[in-house]
Amino acid sequence: MGLSGRVPRRVDAATKEALIDLVSSAEAGGWSTRAACRYLEVSQRRVERWRRRVADGEGLEDTSPGGNPVHGLTPAEEDEIVAVFAEWGDIDRSHRKLAHRGSWLGRFWADPSTVRRVLERRDLRFRAPRREGRSQRRPWPEWAEAVPNRIWIYDTTHWGAANAATTVISDVISKKWIADITSTDETSVEVQAVFSRALRDEGLDALIDERNPDGVAWDPDSDDVPVLLVMSDNGPQMTSGSTREFMALAWLATHYGRPHTPTDQAWIESLFGHLKAEQPHLERIDDIDVLRAELAVQREHYNTVRLHAAIGYVTPDQEHRGHGAAVRAARRAGLTRAREQRIAYHRNHQPRGPRHAD
Repeated sequence: MGLSGRVPRRVDAATKEALIDLVSSAEAGGWSTRAACRYLEVSQRRVERWRRRVADGEGLEDTSPGGNPVHGLTPAEEDEIVAVFAEWGDIDRSHRKLAHRGSWLGRFWADPSTVRRVLERRDLRFRAPRREGRSQRRPWPEWAEAVPNRIWIYDTTHWGAANAATTVISDVISKKWIADITSTDETSVEVQAVFSRALRDEGLDALIDERNPDGVAWDPDSDDVPVLLVMSDNGPQMTSGSTREFMALAWLATHYGRPHTPTDQAWIESLFGHLKAEQPHLERIDDIDVLRAELAVQREHYNTVRLHAAIGYVTPDQEHRGHGAAVRAARRAGLTRAREQRIAYHRNHQPRGPRHAD
């Protein structure tokens, strides 16, 4: 029978018949019913009940529990639930809503759990709504090299106490906070002003004059390589006609993220997030001139003091000037040198002979 130890609470009909036969054989050999059941580790009451069922011709197969509840659904009610599901399943998409839909229509009254069981018995399933495929981030152009001053990103953050907005330009590769402008307005004028300042500070205005000596706007369909790739979201000050015209005349190629997808601007969102989390006092400044002065201090700290994890724990200014690789290499060399010095120290100071307890 494959049994060892106490007989399980549920066994099939063949096992029950075999147990009855064993008990009967033991009784024929002089054992008492109680002793035989104790040896087989089965309740004597169970064996007697099985014998009565065999004598009454009921069989030993277990029937499904539950019986027939007097408050159960009628076949007509079940058919009505199925019919309402066929009509409203694609709209309600839930057994809870469907239960209320039935009473709302006056066609059946049942609990949501009852509706769910009826649908499961009929193998009926709600279909999830079809979702559009996820859009893919537009790749950078081939000419956009992953070096400083080739890909910039900009966005605007707001300060409630000062009733002001700050537009920041950041280098995607070096993470340097290039320039910013703080104003009570948030228009294309501020965008043009901060870019004019950033291009001048980074010495790119001469490169623009070299690429565009005739003052002709850059044509995206031409083979000419622009000065920068400028990334942003789809804010009105970024997509306005005057901003587009300014970018084209400055030979700056625009690259817009997907609507409602802030991860496409993760670089600048990270800058704003760290700035506001690490300098919470900025949110409490209510004077715009004080805010501008404090942001200038924070920009200097961000670029020259704060180590940035995304560029190997060097400062954005070091990475922007091309010194980041040397700093990272010096650290690796220092770690190797320190390890060798520690090994030499412990070899020279290792105790000689057996150790003695104090």
